[in-house]
Amino acid sequence: MRTRLSTRRTATTWAALLLALLGLGLLLTPAMAGAAPPGPPAPGPPVPVIARAWPVGTHPTVVRGWDPPATPYGRGHRGVDLAAPPGTPVRAVAPGRVSFAGQVAGRGVVSVTLTGTDLRTTYEPVHPSVEKGDEVEAGEAVGVVEATGAHCGRVCLHWGLLRGETYLNPLGLLPPWLLHSGPSRLLPVLGIPPATQPAGT
Repeated sequence: MRTRLSTRRTATTWAALLLALLGLGLLLTPAMAGAAPPGPPAPGPPVPVIARAWPVGTHPTVVRGWDPPATPYGRGHRGVDLAAPPGTPVRAVAPGRVSFAGQVAGRGVVSVTLTGTDLRTTYEPVHPSVEKGDEVEAGEAVGVVEATGAHCGRVCLHWGLLRGETYLNPLGLLPPWLLHSGPSRLLPVLGIPPATQPAGT
């Protein structure tokens, strides 16, 4: 008799617990129904086209392009690599203030917060010629490419762009005329006949 009573009490306890959990679930479900499942963060504003110079050279070869990772810690390439031999001057692409100039993991790094934006550019490996807090203009040297590291398999400059902790494509800073510039070509002027030389010259 006691065993049956004990069994009934245990079953009743479990049933009450199950009903309580179901009731809690029903109460929470309407509140949670309006909540959207978490997804990727909303994209920020577009990158402003404010660069006035390449970091190295006049139109350097892009050894490796921008390849954003699928997740914050995923594989990818968080910037662009530009061909540049050791000693090449590294220039600020736009006006700003130096927010960092020093060593990170054995490589020289310079970071510049761009004036009037929430963006900062990074350059490495660089032997800095500037210090934290220095104001720089577009085209002003911030250091020279160091011969350290094998990031590219050969010496190059890694150029990055960040908004907060989010990496962006630094090529977006370049205006089309600078991004796609090539050698100058002389074109004929339409409607004007070619010059002729007088006979006997």
